[in-house]
Amino acid sequence: MYFVLLFYFIFATPMKKKATIHDIARELNINASTVSRALADSPRVKEKTKKLIQEKAAEMGYSRNHLASNLRTQRTHTIGVIVPNISRHFFSTVIGGMEEIVSEQGYNLIICQSHDSAEREAQLVDTLLANQVDGIILSIATEQSDGSHIQRIEASGKPVVFFDRECKTIQGHNVLIDDFSRAYELTDSLIQNGCRHIVHLGGNSEASIYQDRLRGYKDALEKNNIEFQEDWVFKSRLKQLDGQEIAQQLLAKDKMPDAIFSANDVAAIAAMEVLQKAGIRIPEEIKVFGFSGEPISAYTSPALSTVNQNPNLMGQKTAELLLDQINGTQLPVHNTIIPSEIIIRQSSLKTD
Repeated sequence: MYFVLLFYFIFATPMKKKATIHDIARELNINASTVSRALADSPRVKEKTKKLIQEKAAEMGYSRNHLASNLRTQRTHTIGVIVPNISRHFFSTVIGGMEEIVSEQGYNLIICQSHDSAEREAQLVDTLLANQVDGIILSIATEQSDGSHIQRIEASGKPVVFFDRECKTIQGHNVLIDDFSRAYELTDSLIQNGCRHIVHLGGNSEASIYQDRLRGYKDALEKNNIEFQEDWVFKSRLKQLDGQEIAQQLLAKDKMPDAIFSANDVAAIAAMEVLQKAGIRIPEEIKVFGFSGEPISAYTSPALSTVNQNPNLMGQKTAELLLDQINGTQLPVHNTIIPSEIIIRQSSLKTD
């Protein structure tokens, strides 16, 4: 009985006909092509006429056929974004900056996570290309690859912009901060505050961000006539567990360092917690400097010194670069450097 009633409701109830451009034109006694241009927000239609048409379309329940529009323009108005981990504050803020820009031009973002896996990243690139995105924004996975999937983007003719981590596989647009200079400055600040035995918690990959931060650290030591020692560098994935394990290794050493420079805040905060539980005072006995500008770094005890990477601006600039290419602007290949700054807090201050 219920099935019969449901069948009758679905198939016997007359469906309301969807309003078309021609219906709106007939109601307003306006040419259908003018209605079409107004609904596409064309500057060729006067604002008064455009408002009248848009109000009538809303009143009649008109819904634009995006599929047909996409077929005509050969665009899907979608942009693929691949990030290592969307849960990280840096990447979620970058995406927020992108969204602010692309939404103004009627584009939507398709967000994907590689989890720093090169294999996963390659699969995502192929999926996005198969779905005919208009362009791709990518922060390269730290896991090494042969770069063939990056070359497939180039071969497809789709515009691509890389951010945070420089791509050296193809000649492309990169939006970055000056990792080297910030690492140099923060290491030098630790030295000026009396530190001479500074360990570095670095990334365990060839990613440009970790290599540049390591170079900045080494150059600051050299400038201050402090000999670089390989056993002062601890490479890992810089997760919470890595920071904890490295801190335990430091506690087991005969001589403790007097400072830690971590290539991200996550490992720095984890190391601080372990050291403090062991009775080590920060910054009196060990000073600590992070890098990634996580919001939590301002609320640790003591507050963690770090680097503001300006992620929202990075997202905006990345999106602008990609949209320029989608819209046909010929841009010379170059690296766009986003302003960044070290933030000195209690964890790295000089003490008597």
